[in-house]
Amino acid sequence: MQPIGKLLIFAGVMLILFGLLFSFSSKLPFGKLPGDIIIKKGNFTFYFPLATSILLSIILTVIMYFLNKR
Repeated sequence: MQPIGKLLIFAGVMLILFGLLFSFSSKLPFGKLPGDIIIKKGNFTFYFPLATSILLSIILTVIMYFLNKR
């Protein structure tokens, strides 16, 4: 298979996975984890998703480890 074909297949699979992720994301607790920092004062809201960022980093690291292991 030519490189452009592999690239298009990979892009299609990634689009499908992102579509599934976005359709089911409302059921996932991302953004509402105990380590996320939310500061509300008057009309100002500061949101820092610390626990969510760490969790996503771990998940992506494991995925990339298995993809690059070949």
